[in-house]
Amino acid sequence: MNQTQTMRCGCGVDIHAHLVPENFPRYLGSTMPSPWPYMEASADAKGMCHRQVMFNGKHYRTVSEQCWSAQRRLADLPEMGLSHQVVSPMPELLSYWLGLSDAKPLIRFLNEQTAALCAESGGILLGLAAVPLQDVQAAVEELQYAHEKLGLVGVEIGSNINGTPIGDAKFDAFYEACVAMDIPVFVHALKPAGMERLIGPPALEQVLGYPTDVGLAAASVITGGLMHRHPQLRIAFSHGGGTLASLLPRLTQGWKTFPALADKLKESPAETARKLYFDALVYDAPTLRHLIQTFGVEQLMLGTDYPFNFHEPRPVGRLMEAGLDTPSQDALSYGNALRFLGENAGLKQT
Repeated sequence: MNQTQTMRCGCGVDIHAHLVPENFPRYLGSTMPSPWPYMEASADAKGMCHRQVMFNGKHYRTVSEQCWSAQRRLADLPEMGLSHQVVSPMPELLSYWLGLSDAKPLIRFLNEQTAALCAESGGILLGLAAVPLQDVQAAVEELQYAHEKLGLVGVEIGSNINGTPIGDAKFDAFYEACVAMDIPVFVHALKPAGMERLIGPPALEQVLGYPTDVGLAAASVITGGLMHRHPQLRIAFSHGGGTLASLLPRLTQGWKTFPALADKLKESPAETARKLYFDALVYDAPTLRHLIQTFGVEQLMLGTDYPFNFHEPRPVGRLMEAGLDTPSQDALSYGNALRFLGENAGLKQT
């Protein structure tokens, strides 16, 4: 950003919100057939503009105009208690499964759309880049472009890259680039494992599959030694870190019990977990208090999943519901987000 944006104390920063472009360009790649996204128009009974996101001729999700309209989005923020919102592409658009010749133009288009939405907001919206992590070098190149040319302040990655855990050392060059450019990483659930074990409608992917995969992703960062190799990396996990808070006591006890784990991990898993960041999107005050106890009040930030229908409409209210004292509310509302986003975001407390 060209100018430092000033934020009033007590106003929330939402680090987990999404955008979807109003339209996608015609196929820009070179290999057909390709699961290239496209839109079909739709309108609800109230006359609002909705669109259907389509892949391979199949409906994926219905999205509202808040996904691409800065004006509609900004109108909703005050009631949610927010002064700023960090936006990232709908995770399905990360497109790790595309060939590189298809993925690169689509990702570039997404990043340009994200930058345009943020520019239209006058600095209220901050953007996270997408990168084609199926090719680490291409991902680093797109990250540099998105940061230096488009002014995006961070990067969103999936909870797995075509099934490979994000803690795998094969992604080290990408994380090195993030540290060198002072870019934070936000991890969102994507194509979760274990869907064949769920019984019910497709929405259970979001309800149950997402937190499971995010928990495994965070665990892979710990057991893979990522923070030991890159101690300056700032990495955050969506949906409260998913199942990690429940897995952590068992993982810590395993570290004490099994020599192979103790030899591999340089410190207690519980200690490493307190170096990670998490959003507070758990829809429940007791669960939020448990996350604070487990990870520390300094590591949690607001998240909403706005504007999808399964979002948190009152994120600041949830903090009050949890009975947090004023310093803790301030930390979760905006202080921790300022630290996570870093100087590149151009936000400061007054």
